[in-house]
Amino acid sequence: MKIPDLTELALRNLRESLLRNSLTTMGISVGVASLVAMLSLGIGLQQLISRRLVRSGLFDTVVVTSRRDPRGMGRDEERNGPAPSESRVLDETARQEIERLSNVIEAYPDIRFRTELRFEDKPHMTMISALPSSAKANDAFEGMQGAFFSSDTAPEVILQKTFAEELLGKAPGRGVDETNVADLAKPLLGKELTMNYAQRVSGAVQPSAPVTNGAIPFDNSLAAASYSVVSREEKVKIVGIADLDPESMRGPIRAKVFLPLKFAEGLHVMQSVDLSEVSRAASGQPVYSSIGVRVRNPAQIQAVEDAIKNMGFNTFSILDASRGLKQVFAVLFAFLGIFGSLALVVASIGIVNTLVMAILERRREIGIMKAIGASDADVMWLFLAEAGAMGILGGVVGVVLGWTIGQVINLGTNVYLKRQGLPPEHFWAVPWGLVGFALLFAFGVSLVSGWYPAGRAARLDPVQALRYE
Repeated sequence: MKIPDLTELALRNLRESLLRNSLTTMGISVGVASLVAMLSLGIGLQQLISRRLVRSGLFDTVVVTSRRDPRGMGRDEERNGPAPSESRVLDETARQEIERLSNVIEAYPDIRFRTELRFEDKPHMTMISALPSSAKANDAFEGMQGAFFSSDTAPEVILQKTFAEELLGKAPGRGVDETNVADLAKPLLGKELTMNYAQRVSGAVQPSAPVTNGAIPFDNSLAAASYSVVSREEKVKIVGIADLDPESMRGPIRAKVFLPLKFAEGLHVMQSVDLSEVSRAASGQPVYSSIGVRVRNPAQIQAVEDAIKNMGFNTFSILDASRGLKQVFAVLFAFLGIFGSLALVVASIGIVNTLVMAILERRREIGIMKAIGASDADVMWLFLAEAGAMGILGGVVGVVLGWTIGQVINLGTNVYLKRQGLPPEHFWAVPWGLVGFALLFAFGVSLVSGWYPAGRAARLDPVQALRYE
């Protein structure tokens, strides 16, 4: 039997028992809708987390530390890497070398220090961190009051919300008592802070020279270098207040005040790493506790990490911490797929019932088809075509229904988030891959369900079928 004839017969038979076939198709649609809704929820949540990580500036960032720093030493580096004393120093030369690696956008030093800020003649101790201009894309600054730094060298600061509350003498609010950032911005934006910090001033002295003015000499093979620590003051202007914490993933020691990177580098602030790295005094280059490396494509993070490790440094990225998260999502997708498929399995029973009833109603038709030359395979393919048609039609309707369910729930969720003062999000995602999978799955389940009725129809004896009343 030719395919056009087979298709015409299958559609005609489906139209004859329209109500029964429609109900069976509707059952398939509900099954596919539940499958699509479940899996699209899992995909949407995974994409939501990925978007958050990307916008946080951490998903495409590799943190590089020296093997000399025991705080950055992992067990693998202890076993496989060189001894800390033989490792390279994470200095400016190393930073430039890392920045020249392929797929690297920028490599910037992590400058952070604890110091005193004076506001209206009151001292406030806090942690300060320097940010590159690329940090403007961080989602923590999306709802910020004020503006981002006007330039990399501007004497400006951005305050985190909790520190702004501290400056105004307000206790950090929680829940319904939480302080509005706009209320904090009005009395603070445009005001000046006085930053008192310790500046490192380098200078070379002879090994036999006495120590003066706070200079601390260090010996090396050529000369001895020294530096002095000088107290400095700098006026900085408050230009923005961030509601979210830009360093929410850095751990317990997080900065609350942020400076432009180039401006912070020009201050030459004394940091803890200066006390442990003698090579800075010898070479005159700054030595960093860590470096942030932004990668052009998150898919290249592993390759960049491997290249940096080959240079003799330790690396860490969200990719290292998210491997367990991938396993969690894999298990989540499995459970969502299983529960979403249950309704489709129930619908497959309806397909079997519909086609078995069709055999009883069309016994004489089957007998006539065989009497005029139709083979068992022709009869079997006819019933499989009917099952497949119901599966495809039910799959298309089910995909549309599942997408609609996701959009309605997503809309309702965003209405709730808006009432809570939170930004809207997209929790459901139906990629084309999921659409294709759902249609193929529905078609496959329908064919499997129609296999038994089709085989039963093909085995009918034409003589007995013609006698059937």
